[in-house]
Amino acid sequence: MEKGSINILKYNGEYEVFSFQKLEDSLLKTGASLQKIEKIIAALKPHLYDGIKSKEVYKKAYQLLKKTNKIYASKYSLKRAIFDLGPTGYPFEKLIGALLREKGFQTQVGVILPGACVTHEIDVLATKEGVSYAIECKFHSSTNTISNVKVPLYINSRFLDIQQEWNKNPDNKSFLKQGWLITNTRFSEDAINYGKCIGLTLMSWDYPKNKGIKDHISHYGLYPITALTLLTKREKEILIDNDIILTKEIIENKHLLEKLGFSEKKVTKISEQALQLCSGD
Repeated sequence: MEKGSINILKYNGEYEVFSFQKLEDSLLKTGASLQKIEKIIAALKPHLYDGIKSKEVYKKAYQLLKKTNKIYASKYSLKRAIFDLGPTGYPFEKLIGALLREKGFQTQVGVILPGACVTHEIDVLATKEGVSYAIECKFHSSTNTISNVKVPLYINSRFLDIQQEWNKNPDNKSFLKQGWLITNTRFSEDAINYGKCIGLTLMSWDYPKNKGIKDHISHYGLYPITALTLLTKREKEILIDNDIILTKEIIENKHLLEKLGFSEKKVTKISEQALQLCSGD
């Protein structure tokens, strides 16, 4: 640890020198002005101490940001919001399917496909311009979980089995070109190198640079309902249990909330926040 510095305890158990610049950069991405961010950092400073947990720093910064602007807070909490989609991986798969549709793909979630040797369940099958892609989504509930090289090795072997059977079937109108592996956490360096070597597309929270999950969600405004600050934990669980995963679904179908017992007043407030978050206002 560096003398005279504030060291924070990260999720993985390692210490890191706290960087105010890093925090400022994260807050700027929410859309908050530099002036507001400076006030938040000034209010945060008295609560910092050597050895503080990174999740405590995040929690305090989030609470201060929420008091300033709830939409900024929703954007700042995006990573946590994706974790909150768990414990099953289906909501994450649906989120990935929605992102790909925004990019012009036709998608199916949870598809059973025969392979040359065995049958496989594909999380997302995406097709565009006569070319199809078999996509595996690895959802993790902990930020510490990293997908090592064993994961793409396994996924690629499944893809090759499916590809062999798919492309010889005359009934399939598209060519199955490639496998993809998407996770909400991170890949090891070996996993990334292996993916590059064999042509397996990898996407994680922040990989590829500027083209990771967080970048796609921000660009297309496809935020999960778990990012909405007006919803309680139980209300988020109710929506997910009823297959409502995206804020966009609330905007397009307000009656869904009414059917689930939300008051008219709350439906209006939630819809307004969802619209602001998706539009980037």
